[in-house]
Amino acid sequence: MNKIARFDWYSMLLFLALVSVGLLNIYSAAYNVDNVGLANTIVQKQFISLLIGGGFIFILQFIDVKFFERYASIIYVISLASLAGLWLFGSKISGAQSWYAIGGFSLQPSEFAKVAAALAVAKHLGSFNTKIQRSKDYLVAFILIGIPAVLVLLQPDPGTALILLSLFLVLHAEGLPNFFILVLLSASLLFVLTLLIGVSWVYVLITLSLIMYLTSQKKRKRKTLFFKAFLIALISIGFTYSVSYIFEEVFEQRHRDRFNILLGKEVDSQGIGYNINQSQIAIGSGRFSGKGYLQGTQTKGGFVPEQQTDYIFTTIGEEWGFMGTITIITLFILLMLRILHVAYKQKSTFSRVFCLGFVCTLFIHVTVNIGMVVGLIPTIGIPLPFISYGGSSLLAFCLFLGIYLRMEYQRTL
Repeated sequence: MNKIARFDWYSMLLFLALVSVGLLNIYSAAYNVDNVGLANTIVQKQFISLLIGGGFIFILQFIDVKFFERYASIIYVISLASLAGLWLFGSKISGAQSWYAIGGFSLQPSEFAKVAAALAVAKHLGSFNTKIQRSKDYLVAFILIGIPAVLVLLQPDPGTALILLSLFLVLHAEGLPNFFILVLLSASLLFVLTLLIGVSWVYVLITLSLIMYLTSQKKRKRKTLFFKAFLIALISIGFTYSVSYIFEEVFEQRHRDRFNILLGKEVDSQGIGYNINQSQIAIGSGRFSGKGYLQGTQTKGGFVPEQQTDYIFTTIGEEWGFMGTITIITLFILLMLRILHVAYKQKSTFSRVFCLGFVCTLFIHVTVNIGMVVGLIPTIGIPLPFISYGGSSLLAFCLFLGIYLRMEYQRTL
């Protein structure tokens, strides 16, 4: 098999299809008959980012996978330093100090932190010949994921922090016991309940639940289970308090308002809920086949703010309709299934874990962005990969894709 035939053209074609859709819809979202130059400028910037990202993909095909494994720790430390440096040299945009202003461009280091964290976790798990089983080895992986997530959350950028935490799914695929998934689901439930009914009522629910659990057990077991129940209660109450503290003290008012609207605690279709309301109107108006390219009235009227970035999917829904949205979702599903298939064919744990990290990151990005646009998830500022306007996001996913393509190519050697 020659070198060209070994290359994963299937994934590359899916990538080209998605970025082409992105350029078309970015132009449409920014297009205005009174200011065509603005749309041209935005598309030109995105195209330049695409050329640079394409250059990254090309160069990465000539770098041995062992290079990434050997220097993963250094890349990770540099990434953490770039995140920490934002407090000194960062610029505040849209309420978050997440950007470095370089000339006429802005760079968001948290996007690249996703790649660095995936490499770091892959290197750590790759040091084991089999799936890890010791708790302390998982603890190291938790720390590797948690540090950049906390640094990003403090900017505050809860959306990107959520994406980083999605790497926990990789640990589950690599043997993390189901107990941890149960803990994650329980924490998610406590999070929602805390926001819905408040800390005091959650305390009452925790206490009543544990009392009911203990009374349902046989008397001779209650003494041995009491300490465990008491410990679970303390941890749960501590977590509930942390949720309340983070929500009130770390999240900005705009984040709190979006969660409250999603949970039905507030109704504000003209204020903080305006984006979601207009997004739903735009997608619904597209119906089955859409209004046609550059013909979206909601899009052309500028009713959906930030439409070329986080809300780009509304342009697709309005102008391409149900058929267009299903086509885009299908392209993403095909790419994710391909990466997942390739991941489990890798010969090394390092390559397999990195590929799993890539597909998990992609999955959460797509799921949260589309869920956000249709009103199922709060607006937390997560772009649609390869499609949304934004150089940092596009470059980071090009790095992900370039390393993944190199791993698949080298596997076939």
